[in-house]
Amino acid sequence: MPLPRRLALLLPLWAAACDGGPPLRTTFPPLRTDYLAPLQLGVASIDVSALPPPNPLDDQNPAPPGPALQQLVRDRLVAAGGPGKILVTLDDATIAKGGDTLVGSLRLRLDIADADGSNAGYAEARVSRRTTGIGDDLRAALYDLTKQMLDAMNVELEFQLKQNLRQLLQAPQTAPAPAPVEQQDLAPPS
Repeated sequence: MPLPRRLALLLPLWAAACDGGPPLRTTFPPLRTDYLAPLQLGVASIDVSALPPPNPLDDQNPAPPGPALQQLVRDRLVAAGGPGKILVTLDDATIAKGGDTLVGSLRLRLDIADADGSNAGYAEARVSRRTTGIGDDLRAALYDLTKQMLDAMNVELEFQLKQNLRQLLQAPQTAPAPAPVEQQDLAPPS
């Protein structure tokens, strides 16, 4: 006896629903920004504070936001020499889960001290992101949200430096042009 037409049309949908959804993601590349030109600052040193307290979700996140934010600072900020120093304080690096929603925020502050230790300025950068419909792959959702926040923080940090600490930013060093290639006759092969 042939299947009724309606049942035959619904059979692929039923099979897809029983499939269990897409497979969980297992590969998570490191979140780095070392491929970008570093932001060279005219100071003798850049110190980064300790990480903010870990989140309850950090052990499930392939790239926890605190260490990822710390790595972003180390990748992008370079002390290019000069008086004084910068202290980077990582104020916030959190992701919280509520139902099927993840909410994350990153915040850091750069305090500049002159050679004599007096305060010479500061800059703050903060970003926040929200994602809903995280589904069954919590690890992938946490990683993706962390990546989105780091991408946004990278842009915000550079903007705040150019806006508030322009006097410390130095032009990137360019390598000198290579020496011209000279011609030399080679002896015939023996």
